[in-house]
Amino acid sequence: MEQDPKMATHSAPRESDSLFDAPPMAEQERMVEAVLFASSEPVTLRDLEGRMPHGCNPGEAIEHLRKRYEGRGVRVVRVGEAWAMRTAPDLGFLMQKEIVETRKLSRAAIETLAIIAYHQPVTRAEIEEIRGVSVSRGTIDQLLEMEWIRLGRRRMTPGRPVTFVVTPVFLDHFGLESARDLPGLKELRAAGLLENRPPPGSLPLGQSEEDEDGGAQPELFEE
Repeated sequence: MEQDPKMATHSAPRESDSLFDAPPMAEQERMVEAVLFASSEPVTLRDLEGRMPHGCNPGEAIEHLRKRYEGRGVRVVRVGEAWAMRTAPDLGFLMQKEIVETRKLSRAAIETLAIIAYHQPVTRAEIEEIRGVSVSRGTIDQLLEMEWIRLGRRRMTPGRPVTFVVTPVFLDHFGLESARDLPGLKELRAAGLLENRPPPGSLPLGQSEEDEDGGAQPELFEE
């Protein structure tokens, strides 16, 4: 008996028809939520794509998840080009007992970090011109070790000097999405985080932070 061609079209679906079907969006949200919750560092969309099943749309899942966490104690926030789960800013006071700040950035380190954040990419010579004094190599080295700054592209100028830029670690530490979210210079000075400095050129570049502070090598952190 010949098989009716029309009946053949209703046969069981081929394995390839469903092999790469993406999970429902609700399930994709759960996957993204699990990864962000377990990760100690912000996660990029590319990383999420590599972890999730074929056909998933982590970008759309992130947006759904972000809206679902609006107004909650934990938020889904963007950190540079990555995403993370962080405590809502207005609830930060609840965490104060768990945070012990034993050391404070020195004035030289704060000013150097601020100059890099606001003028990036910036060379060491440009930092020294803005500050009016030579920058201690120890200050730069320790900011690099903290992973708050990193080396940027070299300038296409004589000597091809290296530039410095802030890192996602810096942005994440201060709860910033990008360097554009930094407070204004007036706000920094009002908070005592950036002191007024002599205008560039008022002090010889030969003078260093050591001379400025009375001859002692300043530490990045002050007790």
